[in-house]
Amino acid sequence: MCGRFGLFVTPELLEQYFGLAEPAGAPLPARYNITPGQAVAALREHDGRRRLDALTWGLVPFWAKDAAIGRRLINARLEGISEKPAFREAWSRRRCLIPASGFYEWGEAERGRKRPYFIAAAREPLLALAGLWERWRTPAGDRLETCVIVTIEASPELAAIHDRMPLVVPRAAQATWLDPRTSIAEVAGLAREMPALEIRRVRLAVNDPGNDDATLIAAVDDSLLGSE
Repeated sequence: MCGRFGLFVTPELLEQYFGLAEPAGAPLPARYNITPGQAVAALREHDGRRRLDALTWGLVPFWAKDAAIGRRLINARLEGISEKPAFREAWSRRRCLIPASGFYEWGEAERGRKRPYFIAAAREPLLALAGLWERWRTPAGDRLETCVIVTIEASPELAAIHDRMPLVVPRAAQATWLDPRTSIAEVAGLAREMPALEIRRVRLAVNDPGNDDATLIAAVDDSLLGSE
């Protein structure tokens, strides 16, 4: 699964990497510990033009009775995504890309605590995580737009840490993912073309959602692990 990620880039890089139709606007605050329920940047197409919008992480299906369901729907497995009631409508009509400087996964427990890792692109400035989005009306009639991160089986380089990971869309295949006509089989092909990843152990401090600074992504020397 993917339960935390970070985004710390300039508007210019976002515009260049995603081919935005309009400027990304003011610099986004650097975020090193984005958690479910928070607003995230998401790239969507509007009449064929790409734009960066703010969506709430945790998908609320259009048919939901209340928004609480979004707390559970932060990831969507690609396998069967077109058939699950919570995702099939968004899969067929509303896809997005979620920019990330990197994401976190937790490996097997050591000394009683799971060890976090930060995973970033080895040779790219960003990761484009595959996502779906939905629009929901509150009882008061307000519009709530939410999203979910699509996951796949972990790549060989990540499998030793966790059995799942976000689907990272290759830079050259952004349009392929955003096109709702692209089939699951074709998307699975994209997974085989994902960019090389860089993996490093990081501090346990990322476990606390209140921590959000650059020290969270710094590599931790194995010899110091017992001090945390």
